[in-house]
Amino acid sequence: MGLKLVYLIHSHLITPLGVGILENMEAIRGGTTGLSYDEQERFYKPDFPLGIIPDSYFDFKSGSGLTRFDALIETALRQCISSFVCPYDSSQTLFILSTTKGNVESLADGIDLKESMLHFSAARIQAITKNPNQVIVISNACISGISAFIMAKRYLQSGYYKQVIIIGCDVLSQFVISGFHSFHALSKEICKPFDVNRNGINLGEACAISILSTEQVAPIEVGHGFISNDSNHISGPSKTGEELAWCIQQALHHQNIDTEEIGFISAHGTATAYNDEMESKAFDSCRLHHSPVFSLKGHFGHTLGAAGVLELALSAEFLKHDFIPASLGFTQFGVSGKIQVNKAHKYQTMRSILKTG
Repeated sequence: MGLKLVYLIHSHLITPLGVGILENMEAIRGGTTGLSYDEQERFYKPDFPLGIIPDSYFDFKSGSGLTRFDALIETALRQCISSFVCPYDSSQTLFILSTTKGNVESLADGIDLKESMLHFSAARIQAITKNPNQVIVISNACISGISAFIMAKRYLQSGYYKQVIIIGCDVLSQFVISGFHSFHALSKEICKPFDVNRNGINLGEACAISILSTEQVAPIEVGHGFISNDSNHISGPSKTGEELAWCIQQALHHQNIDTEEIGFISAHGTATAYNDEMESKAFDSCRLHHSPVFSLKGHFGHTLGAAGVLELALSAEFLKHDFIPASLGFTQFGVSGKIQVNKAHKYQTMRSILKTG
């Protein structure tokens, strides 16, 4: 008897573009960006476009006792619970929290140290849902969201759980923005993934929830995923792309999919010199020349630990609607790998897609 199939049965989002998967998808169809300059200087001088979620989208009040991060998770989770039926409190349901920074800015606020720790936020999720299982935390930089999907599938196929609920969340703060600024990684304009004139990333915040199940059949099956350690510097990936290429080849092989079957590639696409170049080389070496490539960073910015969950959830929705979005910000080809960056929205029948992170 083979392993059980794993399905993505529901997703819920809160982003600068709106609340819910359909609202975000319609904004992308309209070519809308959630990036703007922070004129209120809540996080930083208005030198860089940021993807800031309006306070009206979630229940956050300064002095309420909840951090922006925890308030965003709680709002998204309660919205998800009220709109989609699932045994959230079952022992056969596992929660995974994917985040890069969590409440790291609280370390400067003089609060109790334990409230800054990720396990504190994980315990809040457990309390809200009344779930008996300890929440697993994945905090592995921007691969966290994709790692969470891979881990979720393995847990489900092991038979220990029937549902896994992934919560990907990160918010902006002075600490986070200053860190990327110190790397000279921030762009002063809306980012341009894979473009010859790309000059850095934008940062954004989001909360994305995806529910995976082996019990409920849905249109989207979660395929195989692989991870490689391809960093060669604290702020840079491999320059050859061979490690990412290995992951792609393994995923296609284990899923028994030919390259010609990949309808589109939802790339990590940070608009930095090294990431986009590396990804293009990996796609090229895997002979994915015909597959349209796009990045969603021009809509949301880099949402760190939420990125993989957010972008995979939206990519699944694109697949259901046979929709391939334009890669916002791209005008002129600027990488060495032979890839097909998508310049305009397309509609075509597809069965399989690829997501990198």
